[in-house]
Amino acid sequence: MAWNEPGGNNRDPWGGRGDDQGPPDLDEVVRKMQDKLGGLFGGRGRSGGGGGGAGAIGFGFLALVIAALWLGSGFYIVDSAERGVVLRFGKYAETVGPGWHWHVPYPVERVETVNVSQVRPAQHRAQMLTKDENLVQIALSVQYQVRDPEDYLFKVRDPDYTLKEATESALREVVGSKTLDDILSKTGGREVLVNETETNIQELLDLYQTGLNVVKVNLEGAQPPQEVQAAFDDAIKAREDEDRFKKQAEAYERDIIPKAEGDAQRFIEEAEAYKQQVIERARGETSRFLQTLTEYRKAPEVTRKRMYLETMEQLLSDVSKVVVKVDKGNSLMYLPLDKYLGRGDAEPRIRAEEYVTQPQSGAALPRAPARSDSLRLREGR
Repeated sequence: MAWNEPGGNNRDPWGGRGDDQGPPDLDEVVRKMQDKLGGLFGGRGRSGGGGGGAGAIGFGFLALVIAALWLGSGFYIVDSAERGVVLRFGKYAETVGPGWHWHVPYPVERVETVNVSQVRPAQHRAQMLTKDENLVQIALSVQYQVRDPEDYLFKVRDPDYTLKEATESALREVVGSKTLDDILSKTGGREVLVNETETNIQELLDLYQTGLNVVKVNLEGAQPPQEVQAAFDDAIKAREDEDRFKKQAEAYERDIIPKAEGDAQRFIEEAEAYKQQVIERARGETSRFLQTLTEYRKAPEVTRKRMYLETMEQLLSDVSKVVVKVDKGNSLMYLPLDKYLGRGDAEPRIRAEEYVTQPQSGAALPRAPARSDSLRLREGR
């Protein structure tokens, strides 16, 4: 039932009563509110003298307090590991460094801090197909940090998720260009895989302007599927043995080649020395021959006989038996000088010069040596 209808007791919802009363005046509502605020700040309301002035003072003081609190909320501190990104009405305004700062408080400006020194980890595991159509399980960890706070906050909706997707894409591209042996090899294949993956990830992050920087990429594991793990372990062991044998062969090569070169140099030097020796000996023989030739031309007969005796003496000096020609007969007698020369110290040795030929009987008798020569040979006797 409406308040002004019959039976509604003429009750005015604005506080008035009676049929002739209209809605409450707006000034009355404002007056009541001033009275209440004046009571809060020590005023006397309308009944006291100067109540309107006291309410205005309280109102101003409250406004000042609110304004001071609002302005004070604009002070903030940026840590040394952080950067502050100032947004003005939701739009990027500037980036501030560490220290105390002030900005126009909300809703005009607000500040978002970004840690640019923290190294954040990201793990990635996947099974991928290699260039030679083999499956390999890869476990990779990426360490990264924020490089550009503005790009990190505004250019990409979720930079961390973008990093994971970029890692997946870059890793599949690198693994797809390598054979399984290259990936599993411990002699450089894994290092190449890590370096190429890190480069590709950074290129993708820069392309999408994520504001992230890759610090380091670590390959935590690379292995074939579990079903063929044993066979691949054998292959890896054989490859490691091959590498070990190659290193041993190279070490042996480094050891034997210098020795061979030294021996070769020594042989060359010995050959040069022998060459000089032969040349000098030949020159000496030539000189001696020319001197003998000169003497031969002066006295041919004497020189010929002397040369003959010297030659025979040189030849027979190492012979243990001497053949003696017997005068007036055709038979030859052999002196067993080797038996005499080979006796012990108990029996005296008999030298060849102690024997002479007996013309009548052909027997050999000892005598004192007539010359100091080891053997005398006479022609025609």
